[in-house]
Amino acid sequence: MLSNKRIALAILNYNGLELLKKFLPSVLKHSDKKLSSIYVIDNNSSDESVPFVAKTYPDIQIVKNDKNYGYAGGYNEGLKKIDTDYYVLLNNDVEVTENWLSPMFELLESDESFAACQPKIKYFKNKKLFDYAGGSGGFIDLLGYPFCRGRIFNSLEEDYGQYDDLKEVFWTSGCCFMIKSKIFNNLGGFDEDFFAHMEEIDLCWRLRNLQYKNFCQPKSVIYHSGGETLNKENPKKTFLNFRNNLTMILKNDYLSIAIFKILIRLFLDILGSIKISFDNNNIAHIGSVLRAYSEFILKIPITILKKRVSILNYAKPKGIILPFKYFIMKKKRFSDL
Repeated sequence: MLSNKRIALAILNYNGLELLKKFLPSVLKHSDKKLSSIYVIDNNSSDESVPFVAKTYPDIQIVKNDKNYGYAGGYNEGLKKIDTDYYVLLNNDVEVTENWLSPMFELLESDESFAACQPKIKYFKNKKLFDYAGGSGGFIDLLGYPFCRGRIFNSLEEDYGQYDDLKEVFWTSGCCFMIKSKIFNNLGGFDEDFFAHMEEIDLCWRLRNLQYKNFCQPKSVIYHSGGETLNKENPKKTFLNFRNNLTMILKNDYLSIAIFKILIRLFLDILGSIKISFDNNNIAHIGSVLRAYSEFILKIPITILKKRVSILNYAKPKGIILPFKYFIMKKKRFSDL
């Protein structure tokens, strides 16, 4: 589909009828119609999502995938059919606000090396707080643990403007980010083996290793409901997060450094799995972490073969070990790190 607009807002959907009913109105109301076209990429939903959008919002274009490819594959398949300068990847459980697009667009237009940008992401269910999925921009620590301005592990900060400065970040959130389509496509999009979770961090790490930059633009604000497709209590989410995080480290870090980090992580992740199981009263999370390591190890040769992106400008993680700062030193806010 050839878009005559500079930006394609692409909303990935799988059986999200109620979410579309709830959140699409804000997207239509606050998105610049002169600048953007709206697409729903549907992962072969079995509910009434597609008929609802077609009937209620005839101006929204629908891209149908032939099966549920997950987040990574779903976007890769759907975006192949959309020809435009910029993609905005937007979850179906997001409420946007007035003038949310222009600040990100203007920032990315200002420099060829600026590849991707996210808005400030706050928690829809408590709008005083930053959102888990992205806060005011993402980082990773020396061992590959991701965190955000406004969220460390499960601790969410209240937003009182402390992270309202434009900031170059390590990664931009998959729940909502804008990226130049040419760069996305030249990199082959997301790694579809991830299925869901961490694929946006992997993509951003690859971008940074090629000397591109990612940003958070807090002048743009959205609210993310979160956990609507797969909540944090689900052992499958635990499996995907741990497996994909290890894969991401091996793919994007120097091989010797990656192996050293993963050996340290094994010990920490076993402790982490016990804590997650205790917090959720479900021992299955321990099994999910062990399964994640097993699958990761079996696929090490395949993952190493994917190390095709040259490390021109090694993207250094933030120089801290997050579990030590958080659990031992009790540093619960990004500004304390």
